[in-house]
Amino acid sequence: MEFTKAVATGNDFIIVESRALRAGGAQEAKTYLSGLARKVCDRKRGVGADGLLVIEPSEKADFRMRIFNPDGSEAEMCGNGSRCIALYAATKKIAKNEMTIDTIAGALKAGVKGDIVKVMLPEPKDIKWNLCLDINKCPYKLNFVNTGVPHVIHFTKDLENIDVKNIGSHIRHHGEFAPEGANADFVKIDGKDTISIRTYERGVEDETLACGTGAVASAIIAAETEKMASPITVRTRGGEMLKVYFEMIEGNFKNAYLEGKASLVYRGVIEL
Repeated sequence: MEFTKAVATGNDFIIVESRALRAGGAQEAKTYLSGLARKVCDRKRGVGADGLLVIEPSEKADFRMRIFNPDGSEAEMCGNGSRCIALYAATKKIAKNEMTIDTIAGALKAGVKGDIVKVMLPEPKDIKWNLCLDINKCPYKLNFVNTGVPHVIHFTKDLENIDVKNIGSHIRHHGEFAPEGANADFVKIDGKDTISIRTYERGVEDETLACGTGAVASAIIAAETEKMASPITVRTRGGEMLKVYFEMIEGNFKNAYLEGKASLVYRGVIEL
């Protein structure tokens, strides 16, 4: 199977086109893609990636993007994955530089200018403020927002020393967010328009170097709690910067965009 490896702010993805895959019914295809993701995303026995991105035809957009996590689960949305696949689609002439991507979470707009890719995420929803939950028998003050996928935000002044994997895993599996679970973002306020984040991602079940939907979720929550204005610069664990744009309309967050660099790293063939 031919594939392309792409990276956006430390998140790496394997991109394949559906025409390179075997045909089958919808359920058979999902089962196949789930197993394929587990195999190719394995960093010891496969290519290695934070996720598998599949390009399929769409009647509602330029193409459809399906996202499979390393554990085989299918995700509704992925911010950095969307930026990677937009760059791929523009480079391969699957779509023009301004495009629409069909996802489970809805249609997304994306724009490509060189290695800078900007994508519009689903409208932030289901915001819950000041949840107080026990994690490891300790109280944690948390906020929740869905930016295409669910995210729990915890502010901290000591981002370097917080146990992201342990606490993040407990948040991800907490009964408050069952049955789907949630991603966990740990956020430090760096200035009037800058934040730093570390993210534990469900499906990966570990900390990743960046998370696009997590960057938007963290910026949205910080905008409200810290009275920060758009755009907000987000410093990722991998050291690269993302920019999050949004509008506040009638008390609701609208038109949330994620912008940053993306690159196509290499093409290859894997034996299945």
